[in-house]
Amino acid sequence: MANTKQAKKRIRQAEKNRQHNMARRSMMRTFMKKTIKAIEAQDLSLAKECFAKLQPVLDRYATKGLIHKNKAARHKSRIHAKIKALSLAA
Repeated sequence: MANTKQAKKRIRQAEKNRQHNMARRSMMRTFMKKTIKAIEAQDLSLAKECFAKLQPVLDRYATKGLIHKNKAARHKSRIHAKIKALSLAA
């Protein structure tokens, strides 16, 4: 266990940051689930609306280091491809 004042402070900071990151990651996943659900329901307008909200969230968290920038790009690319396929099918 931590003995020094500095080590105890770092433990507090790490826990605070962990809680903060968990909340942000959960929010990001919720946005993704809403978008995927709209795509599966074949609702093009809702899918586009959800994707428009998801994109800046993914970019923001990639910039802040919560997720890797390639992971954000991969998610955006795959979801966009599904929306494009949905619009071509309609």
